[in-house]
Amino acid sequence: MGQNTPSIEPFLPLRPVEFQILLSLSAGERHGYGILRDAGERMGSPVRWGLGTLYRALRRLVDRGLIEGTDRRPAPDEDDERRNYYGLTPLGERVVRAEAQRLESLVAAARSTGVLGPARSRR
Repeated sequence: MGQNTPSIEPFLPLRPVEFQILLSLSAGERHGYGILRDAGERMGSPVRWGLGTLYRALRRLVDRGLIEGTDRRPAPDEDDERRNYYGLTPLGERVVRAEAQRLESLVAAARSTGVLGPARSRR
């Protein structure tokens, strides 16, 4: 890792809402409501976070340098100038990948115990 490249360890583990936000932004820049919709589609049901939870998490991620506000704007007839758009920073990209790998290793550990596989007989 380069001298100017920050370590990702202090960022892990992420809170579930932060992970969902970073996953959503890994597909491209979005505004808050777009993040909510995307997360809901990925999870197969509407998200249960309120707007306060979403915007506090967005603020934390901005403050930590994982996401940033962008100047992206859609066509004027499709836009609401009150919307703030967000995108991943390079650090945010590294952190979301590391968190996904961390979670993947936890799932592998659960599988190895049989928790996610066929039921084991208990005697």
